[in-house]
Amino acid sequence: MKRDMDLARQILLAIEGQEDADGSSWFALEFEGVSDKSVSHHIRLLHEAGLLDAIDLSTMAGPEWRPKSLTWAGHEFLDAARDETLWNKAKALVISKTGSLGFEALKIALIEGVKAVM
Repeated sequence: MKRDMDLARQILLAIEGQEDADGSSWFALEFEGVSDKSVSHHIRLLHEAGLLDAIDLSTMAGPEWRPKSLTWAGHEFLDAARDETLWNKAKALVISKTGSLGFEALKIALIEGVKAVM
């Protein structure tokens, strides 16, 4: 399954918007047109990247990851990625320079974009 940075951002924004995302329990996220399997996969990736706390509820039936809360790094990334215009510019810049959309390069482009606005 391919990593989708737009879905990753969408997940982070959705978690931030949850009143109960305080880390005390997990919750489900659904996005129109996106499979539960893809959402679960991206939650796991975001957890591994240190952007959110999540719980592995996987069984023999298959993988299932659910979010609990954003981490400090998740809040920091989201603060840089929140603006739609800056997000799209950073993605375009990274793709034009590297040919792909790597997380670390995207994070750097977002931070530099924020600095340019200041």
